[in-house]
Amino acid sequence: MIIKKVEDVAKIIKEARIKQDLTQVKLAQLCGVGTRFIIDLEKAKPTCQIDKILKVVVGLGIKLSDE
Repeated sequence: MIIKKVEDVAKIIKEARIKQDLTQVKLAQLCGVGTRFIIDLEKAKPTCQIDKILKVVVGLGIKLSDE
């Protein structure tokens, strides 16, 4: 998938969370972020901090590529 907007990132993260059978609370705990952050991220809130987004991406095992 080519990521062009915040909604694309939100969709990838939410799908990975559900596929791994994680609740938003459990994902937040796993990644060391707040539950509110996960909720906002999955709703594609444009002000989410990139460092926290990367924690979630790594926590879910999502691979990013510059290809």
